[in-house]
Amino acid sequence: NKAFVSLDTYIPGIELDIKYATKTNVFQQQLYDQPHAFLRLPAAKALAFVQKELLAKGVSLKIYDAYRPYTVTCRMWAINPDTTFMGLPWKGSKHNRGIAVDLTLIDTLTKKELPMPTAFDAFVKEAHPAYTDLPLIKKQNRDLLISTMKKYGFSVDPVEWWHFNFNSVNEFELLD
Repeated sequence: NKAFVSLDTYIPGIELDIKYATKTNVFQQQLYDQPHAFLRLPAAKALAFVQKELLAKGVSLKIYDAYRPYTVTCRMWAINPDTTFMGLPWKGSKHNRGIAVDLTLIDTLTKKELPMPTAFDAFVKEAHPAYTDLPLIKKQNRDLLISTMKKYGFSVDPVEWWHFNFNSVNEFELLD
């Protein structure tokens, strides 16, 4: 199914902190008009299972970004043409297809983010999911996120611990 769903209505208890709907992001400018998070239905269903499992452990998901219009990817590239961390406009990204999500973990009671290797969109070596020179709590939290996401069909990006692509057998088209 290629339908899009809004994550904050589809997945109970999920938190949104859509960074690109504010100026508090690596680009220091608002790139989205509104703070929405959409995914294709198969990816959203899988993410709902992730959320359910995490809630049983006292943690929850916080979404930084999900579907991203193609024109926003182009704007991002114009600001920062980085081939390591940026979506490549000539290929389009999984975000543009509605099957990628940027997220972290929060404590369900305090709503505070759990300690992670870096902040969201930190374009540094510590952001790599295999980076090991970290305090144990940051590794444990990152690994909990990665292993739970993997269990439900997501793969972590090789350079960003917060970015996950849904491993879909269907190829979804680029959208704007």
